Amino acid sequence: MSYAEVRNIDVTEIPVIDIAPLFGDAPDFMGVGEQIRRAATAVGFFYVSGHCIDESLMRRAFAMAHEFFAREEAEKAGVLAREYHRGLLPFGASRMEGQAKDDLKESFIWGMDFAADNPDFLAGNEFMPPNRWPEFMPEMRPVLLDYMDAAHRCGKALLRAVAASLEIDRDYFIGRFNRPITRGTLIHYPPQPPDLGADQFGVSPHTDYGTMTILAQDMSGGLRVRSRQDEWLTAHPIPGTLVVNVGDLLARWSNDRFQSTPHAVVNTSGGERFSIAIAMDPDWDTLISPVTVDNEAPLYEDVTCGEYIRGRFDRSFSYRKPGEAI
Repeated sequence: MSYAEVRNIDVTEIPVIDIAPLFGDAPDFMGVGEQIRRAATAVGFFYVSGHCIDESLMRRAFAMAHEFFAREEAEKAGVLAREYHRGLLPFGASRMEGQAKDDLKESFIWGMDFAADNPDFLAGNEFMPPNRWPEFMPEMRPVLLDYMDAAHRCGKALLRAVAASLEIDRDYFIGRFNRPITRGTLIHYPPQPPDLGADQFGVSPHTDYGTMTILAQDMSGGLRVRSRQDEWLTAHPIPGTLVVNVGDLLARWSNDRFQSTPHAVVNTSGGERFSIAIAMDPDWDTLISPVTVDNEAPLYEDVTCGEYIRGRFDRSFSYRKPGEAI
């Protein structure tokens, strides 16, 4: 697919769901969960308002992105992601499966604040490494960890609502988030001039790997979502909202009741685009076994969270491919 072939349709196809009722004294998991179920079944994406990420915290997190990516390349290279999925992925480091061109973006990745001597990492768990924070920005660590905590609280509430909509125990999913491999990513997309070609994307069409992604985007636009009718919807930025999408693991877990939807980014705004993505993923060894009802057959074989995500990472990032330098 080239982005020139995309026919964008109205943003109202992607609903806005007020999730404030999830955080009250009497949370309405079923009511919100039913709205999420309808959106996740139809398109796999939805906006959320009434979330629990404070506006001032979000502004500080975006300020970290602007400051970090404005630094000289040699300075940023001090936190280059080499062996583990933490730190800087520079331009040319990401190419989605089946695509001819690298994504036109650079990213900074962090996770839960695990120590270098944590037992899981020492035992070989590559997704629980220490973070790589830039020494030239000491304020980055507390801001991004606070942001991840707030997004994780939001994500756990959403997963309780998802469980309610599937008529299973509300803690079914979050009970697997004891030492999660949730990751955060600051993403910078430079302006994309037309002469780069219609097959150049900021992020090529792909599905997300994990349970769900919670995305904050600036007002530049550029996010495109494929509907089940194979039309591409423009997910215009809506002030005060986050964009949430279902990932592959939740699709497998729900036996495809929830859709993991292909999406892409093309930054034709003429300016820079910044976003912050939180990939909500459970513990490394969580067994993803499809939840079935009424004697239906599972559509997927069981797989652990770590096995699945490792395989997707191996096919998408050059630092994980022997002989490919970044």
